[in-house]
Amino acid sequence: MPADAPKARTNRVSHRVGAIAESATLAVDAKAKALKAAGRPVIGFGAGEPDFPTPDYIVEEAAKAVFDPKNHRYSPAGGLPELKTAIVEKTMRDSGYEIEPAQVIVTNGGKQAVFESFATLLDPGDEVLVPTPFWTTYPEAIRLAGGVPVEVFAGPEQGYLVTTDQLEAAMTERTKVLLFVSPSNPTGAVYSEEETRRIGQWAAAKGLWVVSDEIYEHLTYDGVPFTSIATAAPELGDRMVIVNGVAKTYAMTGWRVGWMIGPKDVIKGATNLQSHLTSNVSNVSQRAALAAVAGPLTAVEDMKKAFDRRRKAMVEGLNAIDGIECPTPHGAFYAYADVRNLLGREIAGVTPSTSAELATLILEQAEVAVVPGEAFGPSGYIRLSYALGDDDLAEGVRRLQDFLR
Repeated sequence: MPADAPKARTNRVSHRVGAIAESATLAVDAKAKALKAAGRPVIGFGAGEPDFPTPDYIVEEAAKAVFDPKNHRYSPAGGLPELKTAIVEKTMRDSGYEIEPAQVIVTNGGKQAVFESFATLLDPGDEVLVPTPFWTTYPEAIRLAGGVPVEVFAGPEQGYLVTTDQLEAAMTERTKVLLFVSPSNPTGAVYSEEETRRIGQWAAAKGLWVVSDEIYEHLTYDGVPFTSIATAAPELGDRMVIVNGVAKTYAMTGWRVGWMIGPKDVIKGATNLQSHLTSNVSNVSQRAALAAVAGPLTAVEDMKKAFDRRRKAMVEGLNAIDGIECPTPHGAFYAYADVRNLLGREIAGVTPSTSAELATLILEQAEVAVVPGEAFGPSGYIRLSYALGDDDLAEGVRRLQDFLR
């Protein structure tokens, strides 16, 4: 090789992509399914995925769409016009928030909406306040967009709800965005209307953008209402971005349809990005989503009743275990249990020092899959999804009780 030849780069994968951690929730779910395939009777509390089929009327519309040649072609990168209009109407119906079709982009699931929101808003080094515990994808999406996630932790002692004092303490001159999630994945916490308004008004006074993930808006319990920060704090004006989708509400996780709502210039930028990234969402999936958002919420209410029943059973069962404290979640379909009192205790001949070690022990010896707190922030917690059948839930909780006694 000539002396002046350029030195070959040793890294085969870019630093940007190489630094991404895999989705911990999907990793746990994949491991549980692999063990099941190998003949192990694993109960999976890992994935946030309803066990119900997509409602029939939605599937029927998709079946019709398959045979319509217009759905065999490219469509606008930002979404079918009729679906965008339906999202406008649905947003007014559910949140009282008035928008126009030009303020909507339809995305390949909620994750793409999350990434495109941060990719469109952030410049390198911009900071995002991230209430913690957080959904595992948020920090990675922020970093991929060049931003810096700033964790603001709220533990079970305060119902996993951050305060404006905490946000104020975490803010710096680099802060540009506040992430707001209610109902929360992973904790199931729901901010009251007053708390939502207070946080929104604080963000507006500081000149921050707010990205609000509202994908669990229809899943609240005990009479606790969902409140959109966009309507609770109109002072935010055009510094408001909402991400949402059909996955959780309509049991449509595999259909991959989400959306992003924001000011027209932001949505135009996100649409330009998507035109190069993926182009349009599958037209058949968009037709199914149109049937979902424009249709009744009857099936949603039926699923919610089942989730509510399972929520109560899970919380009661977990709190019966010495060393576990599980606040009652008021939204989504997750229980976020405090297991700090189990750490350092010998269990089946092993003394776990982290919730990750505890989760591995539970999976390998009790054959129950849970997601450790490290996926969502600090160690010392585990997340369990109760979006699974009643019998499996009861069996999984019984195994935990037997194993951890």
